[in-house]
Amino acid sequence: MPVQLPSVQTRITDYVHHYAKETPSNEAIVFGTERLTYQDLENQVESCARALLALGVAKGDRVAMLSTPRPEYWVLFLATAGIGAIWLGVNPKYSLDECRYVIGDAKPKLLFAMAEFEGYDYRPNVTALQAEYDFIEQVISTVGTIPSALDYQTFLERAKDMPDNVYRLAAEAVDRLDPALLVYTSGSSGKPKGALLSHYGLCFGATTQNQHFQIKTPKLICNFPINHVASVADTCSVALVAGGTIHLQTRFDPALVLETITNESISLILAVPTMYLLLLEHPDFAQSDFSSIELAVWAGAAMPEPTIKRLQKFIPRLMNAYGMTETAAHTTYAGRDAVLAELRDSIGRSDPNMPCRIVNAEGKPCAVGEQGELQFKGEYLFLGYYNRPEATRDAFTEDGWFHTGDVGYWREDDTITLVGRLSEMFKSGGYNVYPREIEILLESHPDVEMAAVVGVPDPLYQEVGVAYIIPRSELNHDSKEALTIDKLKAFCKDKLANYKVPKYFEISSELPMLPVGKIDKVTLKQQHIGTIK
Repeated sequence: MPVQLPSVQTRITDYVHHYAKETPSNEAIVFGTERLTYQDLENQVESCARALLALGVAKGDRVAMLSTPRPEYWVLFLATAGIGAIWLGVNPKYSLDECRYVIGDAKPKLLFAMAEFEGYDYRPNVTALQAEYDFIEQVISTVGTIPSALDYQTFLERAKDMPDNVYRLAAEAVDRLDPALLVYTSGSSGKPKGALLSHYGLCFGATTQNQHFQIKTPKLICNFPINHVASVADTCSVALVAGGTIHLQTRFDPALVLETITNESISLILAVPTMYLLLLEHPDFAQSDFSSIELAVWAGAAMPEPTIKRLQKFIPRLMNAYGMTETAAHTTYAGRDAVLAELRDSIGRSDPNMPCRIVNAEGKPCAVGEQGELQFKGEYLFLGYYNRPEATRDAFTEDGWFHTGDVGYWREDDTITLVGRLSEMFKSGGYNVYPREIEILLESHPDVEMAAVVGVPDPLYQEVGVAYIIPRSELNHDSKEALTIDKLKAFCKDKLANYKVPKYFEISSELPMLPVGKIDKVTLKQQHIGTIK
């Protein structure tokens, strides 16, 4: 029987109040030994919202937070959005220059920050930002002490200064299409842009995802960086909308994830393929208990076939999905009973409430098998790029379809195969080459665990491909030696046009990763260019 969810709420914070009334004693957040019920969450969100108002935060103001996933993160996001302000997450792994960029662009009124984490001292960076930007009216330290900053408990005490009617009027003034969240895109094709996501986009997107997942009051783990849509929208909002429990963890730690799955009866896993690979290879995997897992979902990259087969042995349902920062949620999903071919070769079907089309360069609909750009349409999409009207205009067609920049094609069964990003496409001898097509082929090789392909400059063909390969980990030493570059080239030449066959191959035990767990292709390209100079 389908899981019944409350109707799509007007504001993301409405779900806090809904479950505080309906299931007040159910756990909303678990963080180490700290456990918050929905009643606790409502109380903390309200106190935080009142304190924000007491410090002068008004509708439309930005509030930034430099932190790992902790209870204060989720409370502050909900409190900020609940009074009509806009929340911005800052990744602790950012350099000072990266912090300068997003803070300088967003111009937050308040900056919440940790003093340190795992031996890294953030105080010099925070002090530098406060000195450099006069729009930061106050710094609040959430963990440890920062010079000239309010500590978090002192900040919360300001709540008592806020009259009930002022708080109530601020909450009531928030509209469904007001921005709640500012997320800076990765900037793979230039400086990052801040995408504004609305309350409705978060509510509708999380509700749609839960309808596909079909898990009652899910228990899930969130260890994605808080500046990423995967953290706020795809995990935390998904759990909140379904009245589930979020197990917050400061970073991805395979041992801790396996321990939590076993001890806390986690029912839903949301991760990128790299995370699954690290879990499967961890020494604690064999004695971990996955019996509570109802569904494992991945997005952000394709899963290699060998990994899918391994997961199918002990998880009853697998699902891959596709989405972007600008869509505020996943927009395509594998079917409930998806077989290996669908999970391996497609990103599933588009949700009927999230209209999708694939068009060619002239904007004409593509036939089955014809490659074109994926485009989506709907009120749930991002509101625009912060302070970038031209970029916002260029992101949409004249009739309102969002340009994803991703290339794919319809299959006969209405699923979609993703070929790659327009920005990753390179031209070799005048031909368009999409790296993902080559990666899919390489990952079908029985001795290949994962592949990444990038285009690099070439004096004869303008650009050529470089393929980075991680061999199957369970192979013995002799087999690894047998996975030669010559064999990989022959494998590709047998199945690809000659211009698509990578010119260079690198066999490695690991690849550079972005904080969210995706392969860092910019670094791979730079590394290769550096070796041939």
